[in-house]
Amino acid sequence: MTDQDTAAHPGHDLDNVKARIADRAREANRNSADITLIAVSKTFDADAIRPVLQAGHRIFGENRVQEAQGKWPGLKEEFPDVELHLIGPLQSNKARDAVALFDAIHTIDRPKIARAIASEMAKADKKLRLFIQVNTGEEPQRAGVLPGDLDEFYALCRDELKLPIDGLMCIPPIDEEPGVHFAFLAKRAGELGLKGLSMGMSSDFEKAIHFDTTHIRIGSAIFGARQITAAGAKN
Repeated sequence: MTDQDTAAHPGHDLDNVKARIADRAREANRNSADITLIAVSKTFDADAIRPVLQAGHRIFGENRVQEAQGKWPGLKEEFPDVELHLIGPLQSNKARDAVALFDAIHTIDRPKIARAIASEMAKADKKLRLFIQVNTGEEPQRAGVLPGDLDEFYALCRDELKLPIDGLMCIPPIDEEPGVHFAFLAKRAGELGLKGLSMGMSSDFEKAIHFDTTHIRIGSAIFGARQITAAGAKN
């Protein structure tokens, strides 16, 4: 199937992805119901997202607060049971908007963001599911708390800010074996007593299932090739 065909039939590819999740879960002696599929709809407009909603899927991920604000309020009116996850980097000046729109944030990665989210959740009297993003590859261009700083950062979130941290999230370096990073993240989550693991994307989610991921973030395998932004670059 071509990228063009894939983009035209996202509901069909949703079924394919779900079947692959079920197959890998059986191989790993896991229940596929314990794995949350986040359909990553970044760069796609409401018309492209709607077929996946009509196919019955309700859990979606977006990278940017402003982009999500442009399409999801209307879609939520049509499909009020949608659950929206922020999976991209968050700026502290967008914390209020993020808390208002999203149900989960996977990219808590520094004290300033943690404090902003804690403050806005208290003001809105709204509890979100939160993940700490860990820069497992220690890449200078990648967001995320460094592994060596994780214990201290988690203690800040848990003890001082009383944030409800569900788990950890990572994006492995593109040129490295993802299983090494998945294994590391699972180990650290276990040591911290956290059950949530947000890891695995279109290219590696099947491997992530074998490392006990609880949330996988799938975009192109459902929606097809990323749409070109106004700036002329793919996201």
